[in-house]
Amino acid sequence: MKKILIRGAGSDLGRGTAIGLAQAGHQVFATTQIWPQVSDLQREVAELGLADRVEVDKLDVLDLRDIKAAMAFDFDTLVSNAGFGDGGPMAEIPVDLVRRTFETNVFSNLELMQHAIRKFVDAGTRGRIVIVSSMGGMLTAYGLGAYCASKHALEGIAATLRDELAPTEITVQTINPGAYLTGFNDRLGDSTYHWHDDAKNFTREADIRANFAEIMQGQFDPQDMIEKMVEVIGADGGNYRNVWPPATEELIKQVQEAAWTLAVDRSAATAGSDA
Repeated sequence: MKKILIRGAGSDLGRGTAIGLAQAGHQVFATTQIWPQVSDLQREVAELGLADRVEVDKLDVLDLRDIKAAMAFDFDTLVSNAGFGDGGPMAEIPVDLVRRTFETNVFSNLELMQHAIRKFVDAGTRGRIVIVSSMGGMLTAYGLGAYCASKHALEGIAATLRDELAPTEITVQTINPGAYLTGFNDRLGDSTYHWHDDAKNFTREADIRANFAEIMQGQFDPQDMIEKMVEVIGADGGNYRNVWPPATEELIKQVQEAAWTLAVDRSAATAGSDA
C-alpha cells in the first residue's frame, strides 16, 4: 500500500485517479484547489465507502500556507496533477496571462515539489514524485502555446530532478496524457475570447475558432487515462516517461523527429526586401 498525496483531485483526471487509487487499496490524501471541491469530493468518497482510505483537504499551490499544511500528511508519493492555462495565439496573447500560467504550472508546482522532497530527505523516506505533465510538454498546438510552453518547462524540471535526486533514492516519473474529453481543453480554448478582439488583434476570431474546432476533435474517453494513471502511480516501478494513449506517444515521436529536418525558406522574403 502506498500513501499518496495527490494535488488537483477536485475534478477531471485527478478526481478519478484519487478514487481509483483508493479503490485499489492505497491510502490517498486528495487535495483540491478550493473549499467547495473539498465538500463535494468528501460526499462522493463517503458514498463510495472510501472514507477510511481517502482524506480530503484544500491545497492551492499559490498559497504557501496550504503547501505547508499538506506536508503534515504522512505520504511517500506526491502526485502533482493540476494544470491551468489561458488560450490564444502566442503572437498576441497578453503576456500577463502567460505569466499567470507559468506561476501555477511551473513556479508554484516547483515550490510544492521542493517542500515534498525536503520532507522525504529529512525523514529518510524513499519517496517518489509523479508529475502529471501533458502531451503539450513535448509538442505544441495552435492557440495552446502558453500552456504547452509551461509544460515544456515542467518537463525540464522533471528531468533535472530525476538526475539530481538519484543519489537520494527519491524517484521521479512523468505522466503525459493525450487529448481527453474532460472539458479542460475546451475551456482552455474558450478562455481566448475573454481577451481577443477583432478590432485590435490581427488574428481573426473566425480563424481561431476554426483551428480550435479542428484540434478539439477526437478527444478520448477520460476513464481510459484514469485507469492508466492508477496503474502507473500504484506500481512499484516503471518507466520515467509515461505517455498515453499509444497513438499520442507515436504522434509525439513523429513530430519530434520531423523537427530535425524542418526547413525554413526565407528566399521569397529576401527577394521582396531587395526589390
